[in-house]
Amino acid sequence: MGLIYVDSCVLIYAVEDHPEWGEPSRSAFAGAGEENLAISPLVKLECLVGPLKRNNDMEQLFQDFFRQIMSLEISEEVYLRAARISAAFRLKTPDALHLACAQHHRCDALWTNDGRLNKASRGLARNIFA
Repeated sequence: MGLIYVDSCVLIYAVEDHPEWGEPSRSAFAGAGEENLAISPLVKLECLVGPLKRNNDMEQLFQDFFRQIMSLEISEEVYLRAARISAAFRLKTPDALHLACAQHHRCDALWTNDGRLNKASRGLARNIFA
């Protein structure tokens, strides 16, 4: 049984029912089988900003989804790893933090739609929509 880190965009597409990527996201979750899915507090932050701005019921849908997924800690060590990743691959801080967290917790994959993470992750990041 492996551990899959789920990038914020994949959750947002699934929960908010994105017209193009909503169904493929939900299919990926349904097809995970015995794999353990994981997120970080950063994923929660990124997912909740939109619903909090719009003040709608979407916040509760995200909170319900979060309870079904393992949450991984982001320690100082992860932040320092993210700094190295960001500097080496010119990634934005949140993207570097997602990758650093997945690496630190020895995830088997990082589900995303961000192709820029592929090179930096050395195969860990997978664009599940490609």
